Amino acid sequence: MILVNIRMHVLPEKRMELSQTIALLSVSIRMEKGCKSCDFCQSIEDENRLFLLEVWNTRKDLMTHLKSERFKVIRGAMSLLRDPYEMMLHTVFHPKGMEDIYPKIA
Repeated sequence: MILVNIRMHVLPEKRMELSQTIALLSVSIRMEKGCKSCDFCQSIEDENRLFLLEVWNTRKDLMTHLKSERFKVIRGAMSLLRDPYEMMLHTVFHPKGMEDIYPKIA
C-alpha cells in the first residue's frame, strides 16, 4: 500500500478556486483502479495550507494515476499556489504478528 501526501500553500485569493477543483477531482480519483482513499483537507492552523491524501493498492496503480488526465489537472491547478507543492510517498506494510497488537483495519 502506498500513501501519497501532497502539501500545498495556496494564495488566499485562490483558495476557493483550488479547493473546488481538487474537491471535484477527488470524487473521480476515488473511482480509479487501486485507489483505497482520497481525502482533501485544510489545516486548522492556516486555512491556506491544504493537503491531498491518497492511498493506493500498488505502485502500478499509483503510476497510472500520476500519468492520468486528472492528475494533469491537479498539477495545472498548482499554479494557484504561493509556494511549490511538496509530494511525499510512503510505503505502508503490515508486519507478521502485528495483528495481535493492532486489529486489521479494512
